[in-house]
Amino acid sequence: MADAKPKREKIIKVRVSAEEHETLKWRCPKAQLAEWMREQCLNPDGDWVRQSKGPDPVDPALLRQLAGIGNNINQIARRVNSGEWGAVDRVAVIAALSAVERELSELRGQYR
Repeated sequence: MADAKPKREKIIKVRVSAEEHETLKWRCPKAQLAEWMREQCLNPDGDWVRQSKGPDPVDPALLRQLAGIGNNINQIARRVNSGEWGAVDRVAVIAALSAVERELSELRGQYR
């Protein structure tokens, strides 16, 4: 069973000049200007059309550095979990990793 389209109950008034109105009518290939304007602003499901260009390119050297950092962190975690270090060493490493996590979180916040 197909979903019924929601009833259109809201009205949006947009004031345009006579010249703007003529331009809209000239650009509109349909008989109904409102229908065309909805299609231009909304996709068929009624959701906003997202016109994102995607993420900015990232420097490959930076990606290699981040991968290396991740690899080092994994090695540290294995070593901490192996039981080779004493409790004091483990606490120091965990504190250092927590500081790194905070700084990475701040960086992530700057680039979102």
